[in-house]
Amino acid sequence: MQSPASRLPWLTPGESFPPAAEAWGEHDPAPGLLAAGGALNVATLRQAYSHGIFPWFSTGQPILWWSPDPRMVLHTAEFRLHRSLRKTLANFQAQPGCEVRFDTAFGEVIRHCARSPRPGQSGTWIVPDMVRAYEALHRHGTAHSIETWIDGQLAGGLYCVAIGRAVFGESMFTRVSDASKIALAALVAFCRAQQIPIIDCQQNTAHLATLGAREIPRAAFLQQVARNALLPGPTWEFKPLYWCELDRAALAKPQASA
Repeated sequence: MQSPASRLPWLTPGESFPPAAEAWGEHDPAPGLLAAGGALNVATLRQAYSHGIFPWFSTGQPILWWSPDPRMVLHTAEFRLHRSLRKTLANFQAQPGCEVRFDTAFGEVIRHCARSPRPGQSGTWIVPDMVRAYEALHRHGTAHSIETWIDGQLAGGLYCVAIGRAVFGESMFTRVSDASKIALAALVAFCRAQQIPIIDCQQNTAHLATLGAREIPRAAFLQQVARNALLPGPTWEFKPLYWCELDRAALAKPQASA
């Protein structure tokens, strides 16, 4: 009988990915692991994300490619704007020195994300090769930063990958309380304004679940990606009027308690 490691595909640069359905299952050592090797160039990353696959590895490991089942996603219509976050957003919008910007400090955002401590993790998967790869994606127009600025200082943010109207959240950081949540709320408001139905969250975390994210079968996720990736992409620019998208949703359903 083959060991799991012996049946993990090893990709040469430029080689196509195996189908996501061939990723390791729940009884394998690393559920969701699909392949190793390949390259981190723009073409390979775009191919990966277009098929619901993403890279995730640590220092000393080869490039590892994943497609978990189930998949954690945030349906933008289901974002939970808790009372405490609603108050934070109202205060943020009322202050003249507070603003949300897109794509003005991508390099700073991804490096802050790389340095941010994660519960249960001693290191980071945003290794230097990943930083360079996603900066190249950003120059290509495929990766974007959502930034929370307070009095001219970058207070928090997140970065994501976008192909057409398929959006894949990657990582977030905060230097000021709730600054990353403000950035996420801004991304949700933008996506609602642009008719983007879901934001990929990749893996289940308690924090994302409190904000409305939930798991869906990988097959359903891949169908959404295939459909949304073919649609024309939006102009990645945040306008203050997009905050109204959160207000409209709040009127449609009762607010969760803080």
